[in-house]
Amino acid sequence: MSTYHQQARGTDSAYERYLKSMDASMQQKVALTAAHLLAEGWLADMGMGSGTGSEALASLYPNMRVTGVDINPEMVKRAKNRYQLGNLDFRTGDIADECFQPGSLDMIFNSSVLHHVTSFNNYEVEEAARALTNQVRQLKEGGTLIVRDFLRPDPGTVILELPESTVELFRRFSREFRSLLSQERRGFEYEELEPTPGGLHRFRLSSQTAVEFVLRKDYIADWETEVQEEYTYFTQEQFEALFHSLGLRILASTPLRNPWIVRNRFQGKFRLLSKDGRPLMVPPTNYLIVGEKVSHKMGVRFLAGEEREPLSYLHFVHYRHRERGVVRDLVRRPNATLDVLPYYRQNGEVYVLARRSFPRPILSLCGRRLDGSLSPHYVTEPVIVLQKDRPLAQTVEEALRDDLQIRPENILSFTLGSHCYPSPGGLQERVQAVFVEIEPVLHSGTTQRVRAVSARQLLRAAQVDGLPDSRLEIQCAELLGYLGEHPGSWIGESLTLEGSSKKPPRSVSPGEPRRAFLETDEGSNFLHLGSRVFREVNASGSLIKETQLDYVMPRELSLNTVATALLYQHDGTTYIGLQDDDFPSVQCFVGHSNLVVTPAWRLPRTVNDLLDLESFTTGVLGKQHGLKVKQFFTLGGPYYPSAGVTPEIVYPYAVEVEPANPTPPEPLIWIPIEEVAEGLSGYQDGHLRVLASRVFRALHEMIGETI
Repeated sequence: MSTYHQQARGTDSAYERYLKSMDASMQQKVALTAAHLLAEGWLADMGMGSGTGSEALASLYPNMRVTGVDINPEMVKRAKNRYQLGNLDFRTGDIADECFQPGSLDMIFNSSVLHHVTSFNNYEVEEAARALTNQVRQLKEGGTLIVRDFLRPDPGTVILELPESTVELFRRFSREFRSLLSQERRGFEYEELEPTPGGLHRFRLSSQTAVEFVLRKDYIADWETEVQEEYTYFTQEQFEALFHSLGLRILASTPLRNPWIVRNRFQGKFRLLSKDGRPLMVPPTNYLIVGEKVSHKMGVRFLAGEEREPLSYLHFVHYRHRERGVVRDLVRRPNATLDVLPYYRQNGEVYVLARRSFPRPILSLCGRRLDGSLSPHYVTEPVIVLQKDRPLAQTVEEALRDDLQIRPENILSFTLGSHCYPSPGGLQERVQAVFVEIEPVLHSGTTQRVRAVSARQLLRAAQVDGLPDSRLEIQCAELLGYLGEHPGSWIGESLTLEGSSKKPPRSVSPGEPRRAFLETDEGSNFLHLGSRVFREVNASGSLIKETQLDYVMPRELSLNTVATALLYQHDGTTYIGLQDDDFPSVQCFVGHSNLVVTPAWRLPRTVNDLLDLESFTTGVLGKQHGLKVKQFFTLGGPYYPSAGVTPEIVYPYAVEVEPANPTPPEPLIWIPIEEVAEGLSGYQDGHLRVLASRVFRALHEMIGETI
């Protein structure tokens, strides 16, 4: 028998406390889904709680019908009384059952709710699988299923280290966890070990119960209710396997670490170690998985097959540095690349047309990222057009007509944006942005999944790891700036800089234009130009399509790159450290080789997680630039700079530094961040465009300024 009734909070004060805690993170919940929602259709917000998220979605997307569903009649009553919009309604229902007709919904959103389904049904994890199976039935083909909830760690044993102040609560939790069970079945076993020399208590226990404790140790006010619930039910692999089995194409599978929770509730409050004593990353505070329902005739993932001889689509070229003699490998592809952004304004928002769920088989080579995320095989990206022998404007107009069925008479204006190099170190690719104002359209009548998405929401999605394509972010930010529109609030990690009384680091000026490279026949053997067969399979594993693609990746180093926004704050001014470097790709396009970039490094294969990444970055900043790291900040989500050519993954970090060596081997250019942001479209390094834009918005959000 279901025990859902035990979710009832009782008093008005208990309800208000619960609702306030939910509403505080609602912006992030909505932003996480922005890249995956349509601007129209019918969305069900399952287990909507306060209804704030439902109301936010209905307000943001006036052409979307939003229905909030909750099993608690009191919640539904409160939401109905609090929110009234023409495209918003609420209903009472059990989200584990079919609340809507089969094939009637375009989107289903589950935010921190499915663990209630398992907890209040005797902790049966299969109840979550049953709920998701029923929800998929209610989706149309092409519809989107979104789950944001907790993530069960892989099975195993860990060591948990706790300060004295938390030990009694831990012991209480070990007795009361899963309190809906009978007295003899609730709780869990652990082994207490010798304390550390510093006085931390040490416990050996299962990875799941360790994570369950640290996730809720700060929720004392509603402790009796919280210990009823088992937060985690599926591991990441179990989530992914279930989604694939239900015929869902996974668009995102991302463990999330809320920066505020990590800094204020995790760091210095406990330590997790493997059973052999190796430090572990803090557990995810949440998890996001997004799936698109497709027919059995369509694929849900790609499998990378055997290597073959390259198709000669990509070409190797090599350049030798005139002074240093170092050889740089470069890969080029034919034709100029245009990132086309059709857009329109409606109800105070700027909407862009983006390719949704676009297949990128090469990303299947990535596997797991350093943060545990699954690299998507289908992404949201700009409309990419390759210019051949036609003039640029004619090329774009014909592509919009033929591929998106946007007729020339529907085009209102046409603007060339800036250029940028997505990954200048190894790709001879310079992307031209093209902004095309069109008459309002919610989607194109074409086989390509092109849909209208709020430009501001896409930028917010990038801040919380909801948009992996960096070029769509770059173009949206530039478009909003060109239109004089505010880019929206920053909802990523807060950049609270300590500042320094020391003199600013030694700075150099950008050099004069120079030509550093000469073409050579000899390669450096740094890059591998490969070609593989990629097989697209459906939910049952049957082959849908087989495609051979050329790609490029490092031979010895990993697929991972760390890009850094180096920040130094002194006397009220925040400076960003940039590098004047030389790239043969730049020389190929503009005749000179120098480019101002944000410091970035390909990571060795020995870097296995984010802890290793920070350790590597600390070392290289000291060695190359004479800088001491004060603190790291995650600067939004990782991104893929050119998913059609390389599986490279970039991890963006803001790093507060101070000088440690007055005469560093490689001094940097230190510029006030305001100056960089003001002329950002003039900088052509793709990594710099992403990081500087994010840093500027984050810093100005901290001091309450508008941009």
